[in-house]
Amino acid sequence: MTIRPTAFHLFALLLFLGLSGCASWFSDDALEPEVHLVKVEVVRARLLDQKFILHFRVDNPNDSDLTVRGLEYRIHLAEILLAEGEYEHWFTVGPKHSAYFKVPIRTNLWPKVRDLVKHLKNPKKSIPYRLDGEMETGLFIAHYVHLARNGVIIPADLIPE
Repeated sequence: MTIRPTAFHLFALLLFLGLSGCASWFSDDALEPEVHLVKVEVVRARLLDQKFILHFRVDNPNDSDLTVRGLEYRIHLAEILLAEGEYEHWFTVGPKHSAYFKVPIRTNLWPKVRDLVKHLKNPKKSIPYRLDGEMETGLFIAHYVHLARNGVIIPADLIPE
């Protein structure tokens, strides 16, 4: 008795061979992109309402395009939470390139003004800041990149002469 391949057998063989490449779709040999807070621009500072623009840079170290879907962020100055929110605009960063984007934020620092004044008494003294969050990347399947950046600012450098 000879076994003749049927359409089902051929379909099963093609499916098996085709799915063997799917494992490579989910392997992650790609390097993580880097996100940097480049600048904080003061747009308006009133007593109960402050508007800033956060300038970010995304570095793509890989050989393929990086699609950024959005950003969730929290910014602390010393122990004070200055701002938190989400930015949900898609953009693409080319291979081995960087892209800049701006995130407008609005906050009310009035309840925290006492703590801020303590830090600003000596404008030449550095104040630590922390940026935490997640950046969502990927075109079809979401990939989350955790952000954790620390640094210091010197208030005297931000005051125009």
